[in-house]
Amino acid sequence: MTTPLFSGCATAMITPFDDNGKIDLPVLERFIDFQLENGIDALVACGTTGEPACMSEDEWACVLKATVRQVRGRVPVIAGTGGNNTAQVIRQARLARDLGADAQLCVTPYYNKTTQEGLIAHYTAIAKDGALPLIIYNVPSRTGLNMKPDTFFALRDQQGIIGVKEASGDAAQAADIAACCGDLPLYSGSDELTVQLRALGGCGTISVLSNLIPQAMQEMTHLPIAEAARVQLKYMKLIRLLFCETNPIPIKAALSLKGRCRNVLRLPLVPMSKANLSALEAEMRRLGIL
Repeated sequence: MTTPLFSGCATAMITPFDDNGKIDLPVLERFIDFQLENGIDALVACGTTGEPACMSEDEWACVLKATVRQVRGRVPVIAGTGGNNTAQVIRQARLARDLGADAQLCVTPYYNKTTQEGLIAHYTAIAKDGALPLIIYNVPSRTGLNMKPDTFFALRDQQGIIGVKEASGDAAQAADIAACCGDLPLYSGSDELTVQLRALGGCGTISVLSNLIPQAMQEMTHLPIAEAARVQLKYMKLIRLLFCETNPIPIKAALSLKGRCRNVLRLPLVPMSKANLSALEAEMRRLGIL
């Protein structure tokens, strides 16, 4: 079996912005310390939750560099890469390597999308370049492209591919992927399926919820399955509220209620609606998070 880069929970981190919309590095550094103090197993910088689509390459590099510097080798740092231009993804992976990242989380091509055969060629080219170990990221709700289990099967033995983040939200598809790729580490990309994928042999999760409550996500990914399931059920309503609007709108709202960042996003994302924010705050109070 491919040795997992990590087992347990990686946080797909938000990128904090100040009131002028600039990257807030002091807040980012404190946020990283908060994650590490709560035992998180890895950190993803500039994944979907970090709003990289609205960053310049210099800003993307700034966040990644700051994350690597603050972590100081204590856990793996995974750089969010991926895109619809294979050559550009390879170039970005090389830059991430030079900035000290341990691996890349590479989302499937969006907009131009490609075929399943194109996905095989795309990921093979990135893996063969060898800049960074590669975790494939399947999130069809974002990209409009679903990577099928047979496609994962075709890539399972490609050197340089070290894992799969499955975020289709389809438990049956996740089971099919687990069956096809038993030797390839599988991570949940859907917080509501964290424990289910563990039960199928998954290595853990790459989580949005752990931005807010990393300790609970640690429990979901490390406790015995029956105990972990009880933790997941406890937080199911919160998970639903954190995805009732486009991620990272709700998680930034939740973190701002806790005073961990400002509730500032970059257009076209806008702050959470008042009605949903009220429901989110009420659930956080019910759970004792506020």
